[in-house]
Amino acid sequence: MGQYSFGYWIFLFVVILILTFVIAPLFVIIWASFFSDKILVFPPTSYTFNWFLNAWDIKDFSNGFIMSVELGLCASLISLLLGIPAALAIERQSFQFKETVRQILLSPMYVPGIVAGAAVYIYFIQLEIFTDLQLAGTFKGLLIAHTLIALPWTIRLICASLMMTSLAAEEAAASLGASPFKVFFLVTLPSIRSGVIAAALFSFIASFSDLEKSLFIVGPGKTTLPIAIINYLEWNLDPTIAAVATVQILIIAIALLISDRYINLGKAF
Repeated sequence: MGQYSFGYWIFLFVVILILTFVIAPLFVIIWASFFSDKILVFPPTSYTFNWFLNAWDIKDFSNGFIMSVELGLCASLISLLLGIPAALAIERQSFQFKETVRQILLSPMYVPGIVAGAAVYIYFIQLEIFTDLQLAGTFKGLLIAHTLIALPWTIRLICASLMMTSLAAEEAAASLGASPFKVFFLVTLPSIRSGVIAAALFSFIASFSDLEKSLFIVGPGKTTLPIAIINYLEWNLDPTIAAVATVQILIIAIALLISDRYINLGKAF
């Protein structure tokens, strides 16, 4: 065993076992997406790429993919517009109940998704009763719900980036007569650029992969990709679903890798 103790090797074995347990299903899904058999069997008789083309030909999947991308991009943009000022106020200002405000803004992360989805849906229904404003079953309602998903991640990542940035440059710019807006756009924003990029990507991931909140709010023609997957599984079990899941896994994995390139997600969480 050399310089390492027996306990170290036991710990390493347990870690590898846990990682295998977590990651192995993803590799199985990716592998199954290339099976040529119409029914999932092991081992497969041959391999094909046709299931990816078949998935795109199914309107629920193609429309759901486009809808999820649109929602993810819009939710990410809005969460940045709201989250950056909120993070600046939390990290750069001193005010009463600051920690309370921080926890309120981060609270959507702590509430179980199915509970939050039901709460948002009930709120939309009550709002429609009192104001005749319909949000449930509309793109606007979905966008509001997905912004609530994305905003806490944006605030957390921007706050982490601000905590790792020195105040010296901002104070120097202010002492030389720069206005708060100039300090922000010329000093603060460039210094947290990596955090902003990571926040945008991670917010997109949170929105793109959401199922629970969307499940309550989608309407006719407003189906997202995760819901399209659930609906397809109700009546079908072929490699098409594995092909769709593989695309979703790859998109999320790429976005996570790029996010981690700009800001160490381990330190942020």
